[in-house]
Amino acid sequence: MNILITGGTGFVGSALREALLAQGHNITIIGSSAKSCGRISARPGLTCIAADTTRPGPWQDAVAKQDALVNLAGKSVFTLWSKSAKEGILESRIKTTRNLVDAIPSNKEMVLLSTSAAGYYGNGGEAELTEASPSGNDFLARVCREWEASARRAEDKGVRVATMRFAVVLGKKGGALATMKIPFQLGLGGPIGSGKQWFPWIHLDDLVAAIQFLLVCSECHGPFNFTAPGVVRQKDFAKALASQLKRPAVLPAPAPLMKLALGEFGQSLLQGQKALPCALEEQGFVFSYPKLEQALRDLLAQ
Repeated sequence: MNILITGGTGFVGSALREALLAQGHNITIIGSSAKSCGRISARPGLTCIAADTTRPGPWQDAVAKQDALVNLAGKSVFTLWSKSAKEGILESRIKTTRNLVDAIPSNKEMVLLSTSAAGYYGNGGEAELTEASPSGNDFLARVCREWEASARRAEDKGVRVATMRFAVVLGKKGGALATMKIPFQLGLGGPIGSGKQWFPWIHLDDLVAAIQFLLVCSECHGPFNFTAPGVVRQKDFAKALASQLKRPAVLPAPAPLMKLALGEFGQSLLQGQKALPCALEEQGFVFSYPKLEQALRDLLAQ
């Protein structure tokens, strides 16, 4: 297959790129700059285009040549949510997706897999959240709704569209785990707030495998929760991480401090979603790391 990946130089994009190249696919990635493309080893079957995907441009010419599009681009949400930061988070996702869809020729047989997030559901409380559950009302929920709506426009062109609601992605090289484990290694780790909020997660290997699964599953369309079946509460995640690192997990981050230091973003970290991968499992996808302890053992093995 000819596959284009926006965000192909990032944490998830890099892992996906390598897996698809190993399968013999022809991969075109969009890097945010010539520098980001320069860090990618040149090899047969791989093309890197430097472009700002929030702007229309020559990069869109590559879209028509593809059999599949994987849309991973978007600014990180792990920052203070100032007005300008929130605009950047929203626009980097919506504008990129719109430009990608605009470049798709009408009536071309193609699949678009577009990222969303478990934050689609807002603060889910104790409810078990399937792909049919309603969206939340906070900022991240709004971002996800608009992001998914932008991707669904491709259906009008005859494209099969699947939106991937990512949980927290745990991987060996970078991502959330690299940041979260630092305070635990220093003996300063613990739950966030009460720790009772549900904490959806997924092993990077399972996420990449699920993307590969959706690329070839001709019946797969609509939203998919990219979350491990073994969703845990945040305090249990902290306990499991500390256990694997052989460190204590006794210093919680108090909710008032989180709100004071991180504002609206801190408030979002105190919320949770018991999101379950119902659609993936119904289609026959099998997780290699369904349980947290199993995933952490693999990711933290020396």
